[in-house]
Amino acid sequence: MTFIHNLRISLKITLLLLAMGAITLTVAVSGVARLFDSDAVYTKLLSTKMVPAIRLSQANRRVLEMGLRSYQVIAYGADTPMGRDAAAEELASFSQALVRLKEVGTVDPSQRTVINGFITRLHGLHESCQAAIAAARRKDIVAARAILVSVDRRSQQMRSEMIPYSNRQVESSQAESDRLTDRMHDTALKMMLTALLGTLAGIGAAMALTRSSITGPLSRLRDRMDRYAAGDYAEPVGDAERKDEVGVMARAVQVFRDNGIAKAAIDAEKATRDAEQRMVVDTVSSHLSRLSDGDLTTPIRAAFPSEYDTLKRNFNEALDKLRDLIGAVSDGALAIRSGSGEIAQAAEDLARRTETNASSLEQTASAIAQMDGRLKATATAAGRTVERADQTIATVGGGRVVADEAVQAMGRVSDSAKGIDSVIEGLDKIAFQTRVLAMNAAVESGRAGDAGRGFAVVADLVSALAMRSEEEAKRAREQLTATQADIVTAVEAVQKVDGALSAISGDVTEVHGLLATIATDNQAQAAAITQVASTIGSMDRSTQQNAAMVEETSAAARNLASETANLADQAARFNTGGGAMARRFEGPVRPLPAAALPALVRAPQVLPASAGDNGDDWTSF
Repeated sequence: MTFIHNLRISLKITLLLLAMGAITLTVAVSGVARLFDSDAVYTKLLSTKMVPAIRLSQANRRVLEMGLRSYQVIAYGADTPMGRDAAAEELASFSQALVRLKEVGTVDPSQRTVINGFITRLHGLHESCQAAIAAARRKDIVAARAILVSVDRRSQQMRSEMIPYSNRQVESSQAESDRLTDRMHDTALKMMLTALLGTLAGIGAAMALTRSSITGPLSRLRDRMDRYAAGDYAEPVGDAERKDEVGVMARAVQVFRDNGIAKAAIDAEKATRDAEQRMVVDTVSSHLSRLSDGDLTTPIRAAFPSEYDTLKRNFNEALDKLRDLIGAVSDGALAIRSGSGEIAQAAEDLARRTETNASSLEQTASAIAQMDGRLKATATAAGRTVERADQTIATVGGGRVVADEAVQAMGRVSDSAKGIDSVIEGLDKIAFQTRVLAMNAAVESGRAGDAGRGFAVVADLVSALAMRSEEEAKRAREQLTATQADIVTAVEAVQKVDGALSAISGDVTEVHGLLATIATDNQAQAAAITQVASTIGSMDRSTQQNAAMVEETSAAARNLASETANLADQAARFNTGGGAMARRFEGPVRPLPAAALPALVRAPQVLPASAGDNGDDWTSF
């Protein structure tokens, strides 16, 4: 048993696995041997029982094919290809049936006599089939059919005898197969029982070995470790002399036990030091509490252990330096508060003056913005007036062109009247000559006597018509003369209108130049005013920003004074042993509220346009 305990755990597990494998191998070998026996029996069964039955079935089928092929020879004709193929297949079926029957006799010698009888009858059937085929070749169909009827009867009788034999073989094979199946079931059951018993035995042995060599020692080792963890080092570890992993763990736990015993001694020494440290911490904590309450007059006077003397000395030195620092801070706070108050007062005065300047600049900027707006409106009106003057000049120019065209038209009419006068003069001459001719015709008709009386009447009528033409020509000349006089009057009037328009155009051109000069001057003044307004706006913004910065400076000074007062109050909380720290400042200085500054630059007011701009007349101009 000691030998097993000294083995390593991995080797112990390997031995257990080998034992389980041996049991499994034994069961497997036994099962395989039984399977080989069953396989040999099955092989013998197949070769002696099933093969003869199968071969008889195949021979029975070939006998049936012999008769079928013989009938096909008669049906197709012995001389046809299909008939010849059927005759060849009949011969092949006979050969195959003969081979199958001989195989049955070879496999089962006990039935050789019966098989030989089947073979003899098979030869007879084949000879009859050949005779039927020969008759078919001779075209003797009746004889061939008679032979085949006999073949059918004999083959059916032969097959009826072969089927019971085959059935007996199958039944015998089935009985043998059932017996082998039962044997296999028994073998499998025995193998399962053997494997189960072997497995249970192996598991039991493995559990016993594991409990005695692995889990038991590990459980004891765990109990020891629990006690050692609780601080109980009285009991020894045990199992330290073992050579396996449990022994290694036991020796490691032994080291843990030795360290625990040493640690207990160290803890005792540490408790003493902790008591000393606790005394030091309590003393320092008490003096720090007084320090937090503002008491800077109580140094540490208690005796400390030698390793804490430096802490005591450093604390007392820090207390002295802190007391000096608080005193200096208090004095500095007083000086800062006085200076910050003066700065705040001066900043407030400067802020008020800056606000006044900013207000004045804002008003000035507003007035200049209004002036800028009015100048821009005036410049805009002057520009529109110049545009209207341009339109008037264009209109007057158009009127002069129309007047010139009218004068030219009147001249053309006067020329036409002169031409008409010459035409009327020509008509007057023609009428005079016509009247002379009529008088000559009357004279000639008087000479002609009665024969010229009718011509005399015509001559009188022509003479009267010529006189009337002269009268009408005279009236036309008079009317034309009056028209020419009117045309001359109209031409003179149009020329006067053209002169008036020329004078108006010159005056309007002069007015246009004056208005353009005024518009240019107004635009220059508006640009200058805009520049001035922008400059004043920038000055106003700068003044506003200065005022805001002064207010911020004043507020910062007052906040500084307030913070200085708070700092002095905080410093006064400390007791430095003198009376200077007992003084208190007044309440914190509150900064004055920043004055509400007006808007920097207001939008310039645009003056309304002149009322004359919405019409086309010259009233406003």
